[in-house]
Amino acid sequence: MIPVRGYDGLRVAVLGLGRSGLAAARALREGGAEALVWDDSAEARSLAEAEGFTLHDLSRDSAFDDIASLIVSPGIPHLYPTPNPHIARALRLGVPVDNDIGLFFQSFASDEWDGYVTMPRVVAVTGSNGKSTTSALLHHVMQHVKRESQLAGNIGRGVLDIDPAEDGEVVVLELSSYQTELARSLTPDIAVFTNLSPDHLDRHGGIGGYFAAKRRLFAEGGPDRAVIGVDEAEGQYLANQMSYGAADDRVIRISVTRKLSGPGWNIFARKGFLSEYRKGRQMASIDLRSVRGLPGSHNHQNACAAYAVARSLGLAPRVIEAAFHTFAGLPHRSQLVGEAEGVTWVNDSKATNVASAGKALQAFKDIRWIAGGLGKDGGIEALQEQLGAVRKAYLIGHSAREFALQLGETPYEICDTMAAAVAAVARDAKAGDTVLLAPAAASFDQYPDFEKRGEDFIACVQDVLSGE
Repeated sequence: MIPVRGYDGLRVAVLGLGRSGLAAARALREGGAEALVWDDSAEARSLAEAEGFTLHDLSRDSAFDDIASLIVSPGIPHLYPTPNPHIARALRLGVPVDNDIGLFFQSFASDEWDGYVTMPRVVAVTGSNGKSTTSALLHHVMQHVKRESQLAGNIGRGVLDIDPAEDGEVVVLELSSYQTELARSLTPDIAVFTNLSPDHLDRHGGIGGYFAAKRRLFAEGGPDRAVIGVDEAEGQYLANQMSYGAADDRVIRISVTRKLSGPGWNIFARKGFLSEYRKGRQMASIDLRSVRGLPGSHNHQNACAAYAVARSLGLAPRVIEAAFHTFAGLPHRSQLVGEAEGVTWVNDSKATNVASAGKALQAFKDIRWIAGGLGKDGGIEALQEQLGAVRKAYLIGHSAREFALQLGETPYEICDTMAAAVAAVARDAKAGDTVLLAPAAASFDQYPDFEKRGEDFIACVQDVLSGE
C-alpha cells in the first residue's frame, strides 16, 4: 500500500467504494487522514463499514463542513454529461476534488529513496486502444530482464494498492481518460500516448474533451520523456507541443502507417518489421511477424511503444526482442483460444469500438467474424474498408440487425447468442479460417463486461473443440 501524504489529521471524503475508492480510503487512513466514505449502493456501504470506515452521507447539509478534499472514483462524472450532485456541490463550495491517481503521484516518493542507487521510475500509458497490451508488454519485458516492476491502474492492481517502490523499480500504470481528466497531480517519468479514436464522447463532451483528458498526462507534469503515436492528427499535435525542435529526443515518435524520418528519435513498424532511427540513422530492427503474442499492425504499434520505453530505460534491442517472443498476450485481446483441423479461434472481446475491431480485422486472413452487442453511434459503418478478409459475419446481441444492414455485400447470419454464433461458425469453418470475436460493440446488453463476454466465447469454443 502507498500511504497518502499531505492529509495527516484531516477529514477526507471518498465518493464511490469500488476497487479504487476503497483502496483510496485505506491509503488515506494509512497516511493518518480520517477517511469518510459514501456510495449510493447500500451493499458497497456495508462492505466499507465492515472494514471500519465511517459512512458519511454527502447529501446532508453539513456534509462538507471541515472536509479537506473529496476523492472521486473514476466512473463518476464530474462535468459531462451531467455532474454527479455531490461533486457539483463540492465544486460550488470550493472543496478540492481529486482521485486516486492524483493521490498516488502526490504520495509515491518516500524518504527511503534518498538511499537508492537508481531512482524508481513511473511509466504511464494512455490512449484509446492498445494501452493495456502496451502496459502489460512493458511489464513483461521488465520481468524478463529481472528488473523489479509492478503493473497497476486500469489494469492489475489499484495504484494505491501497490507496494512501496524498491531501488531501481519500474511501475507501469495504464491510465484511462476517466483517470487522467481529474487527477490534480500527474507526474510520470515517462508518458505514453498510443493513439486516439472516438470513445466515451458523452463523458467528455465530445472528441476535443476526450483528447484534452488524455493530453493532461503530458501537459500537467511534463514527463522526462514522451512516447507518442503520430498516426493521427492529435498525436502529431501533442508531439509538436512536447518538443523543442525536430532533434529533441525527449519525444519519441512511433508509427505503424509510415516510415518516420528526421533528426529525432523515431520508431515505426512496416510490413511486420520494427525499426529504430536516431539522428537519421537506423539503430536496430526487429522482425515482429513471428511474435505470436503480438499479431497485426495494432499490436505492432503496441510493440513500438513498449520498445521505446524499454530503450529509454536502457535496455538493448536484442534483449527487448527476446522478451517480446516470450509474451503470451493478454486475455480478450487477440487471444489465441484454440486450433483444430486448420481453424484458429481468437478472442478479441476487448474490441468494443470500431477502431479496435477494425485493427483486429486487419490482423488476420479468411475471417469468420463474430460481432455485435450494444452498438455505439454509427454502428459498424466505418468498417467497410476492413471487411475484405471476412468470409462471413455472425451477429449477436442488441445491435445484430442494425449491424447486418451495414455489412454491404459481406455474407452474414443473425445468431443472437454467443453459443449460437460459435455453433454456426463451427458448422461453416474450413481449414485456414480464423474465427475472430471482435464485437465492435459494448457488452452490456448480454454481459456485465467484456471479460465475461470473452469468457463465454472461450467456454463455447472449448465445448466445440472437445466435441460436447
